[in-house]
Amino acid sequence: MNYIFAFALGIGFAAGLRALTPPAVVAWAAHLGWLNLNNSPFAFMGSTIAVIIFSLLAVFELIGDVRPRTPKRTTPMPLVARILMGGLCGACICAATNQLIFIGAILGGVGGIIGAFAGYEIRRRLVSALNIKDIFIAALEDVVTIGLACLFVTR
Repeated sequence: MNYIFAFALGIGFAAGLRALTPPAVVAWAAHLGWLNLNNSPFAFMGSTIAVIIFSLLAVFELIGDVRPRTPKRTTPMPLVARILMGGLCGACICAATNQLIFIGAILGGVGGIIGAFAGYEIRRRLVSALNIKDIFIAALEDVVTIGLACLFVTR
């Protein structure tokens, strides 16, 4: 399997953990020239406005994640957001490497589903097994998400 397709799946997985952090990382990567999205349908991701919007949304998501009223990521609306953002990021990875965009979108969306359910279960079980506050595992999950997204856009 082409490693780019694995990266599309992987960045989708990261979007399953945090829906808006990977698009922010992709926007920054495109803006800084790490991902060449010029002459693709995703060229807008490198614009200053996309960087600002996705960065602000990612910060709000990181803050909102630990609030008690935040719905589970596996409920319909948050899950759809993770699928769409995973698809967007996967498509961007493929567009930057002249691969089939729709394959990247599908793989990113599938990765979003896997990441949402796996992330939810792992976080729930770690909090229970370690008998610690959720915020500590949430912060760890934030770091993992940022690290994974950065890994996939810089390779």
